[in-house]
Amino acid sequence: MDETRTAPHTWLLRVELDDRPGALARVTTRLAARDCNVLGLSVLPVPGGVVDELVIRTPADLVPATLVDDIRAEGGRIVGLTPADVRSLVDGTATALRAVAAALVDPAGVPEAVRAVLAADSAGYESAGSEPDRTGGHRYTLDTGTGTTLVARRGWAPFTDVEVSRAGALAEILSAAAVQAAAPIAVITTDGAGVVLRPGTTDDADAVQNLHARCSAQSLFARYHAGVRTLPRRLLFRLLSPPRGTTLLALCGTQVIGLAQLLRTTTPDEAEISVLIEDEWQGRGLGTAMIRRLATLARAAGHRELVAWCLPGEHAFPRTAAGSGLPMSVRRESDLTRVALRVTG
Repeated sequence: MDETRTAPHTWLLRVELDDRPGALARVTTRLAARDCNVLGLSVLPVPGGVVDELVIRTPADLVPATLVDDIRAEGGRIVGLTPADVRSLVDGTATALRAVAAALVDPAGVPEAVRAVLAADSAGYESAGSEPDRTGGHRYTLDTGTGTTLVARRGWAPFTDVEVSRAGALAEILSAAAVQAAAPIAVITTDGAGVVLRPGTTDDADAVQNLHARCSAQSLFARYHAGVRTLPRRLLFRLLSPPRGTTLLALCGTQVIGLAQLLRTTTPDEAEISVLIEDEWQGRGLGTAMIRRLATLARAAGHRELVAWCLPGEHAFPRTAAGSGLPMSVRRESDLTRVALRVTG
């Protein structure tokens, strides 16, 4: 791939410089000589000194390696380098306050609030029985006090003490306001029935197996694109504890009546979703409510787009997805229909 054509024009850099007068000025002068425009500058205290955070816009033909070489030539060390956009210019305090407000209004937004406060790539829950995520990078964990742990991840730079302090303050505010981060969410169907949405665990294996037994062959084929009636135990456990995503259950009383999944793909900005609703509960707004909840989780995980694959001629899922209110596009790829929902922007 030709890096000079695909490199983004805006970068977020974190740079350690020698504590000498004019060090930062020399770096910015060298960047200016490359026709780079410094859009934003912040100073982050770290043990033993500070880290300068710069948002810069570069010419299309300037590759990241050149930035690294120029900063090293002025005695600096890049501790973080990642593509950026206009959101990187938002004041950190304003971001933190908006994140707190959103989490207080809707506890489902707590992971997204933590992601924003920490400037993390993603944030999501991990239960005690879930498979470990081995994606690597830097991690910050926040105990929610509900048997789950909220984990924030960032691959491009370590979390600073200032960012961790902000996340700790957010946790204190949520605790003082009695906001239960991982609490189940109640939704009302279009005909007035009350349903609870919550993450699935391996303890739900029997209930999910019973859901499959009650679903018609047509509903199961639309979900799995294959003839499925029952699932082996090992597949049930993997379905309920996916290593690359989240499984969401819908319950009426103690009975599981719906299942939805959000899984990371090989495209960082994209996640794949799927939904299975018991036939009796279809057409009552439950699938739409689950897709909206998946969109909230996707934003916290750093995704920008949700993608689902449907069989040709299947109209139920596109209609359900359209009801979510998210910007949607539909196109034919090979022998399947690709439904894409934009969750940011």
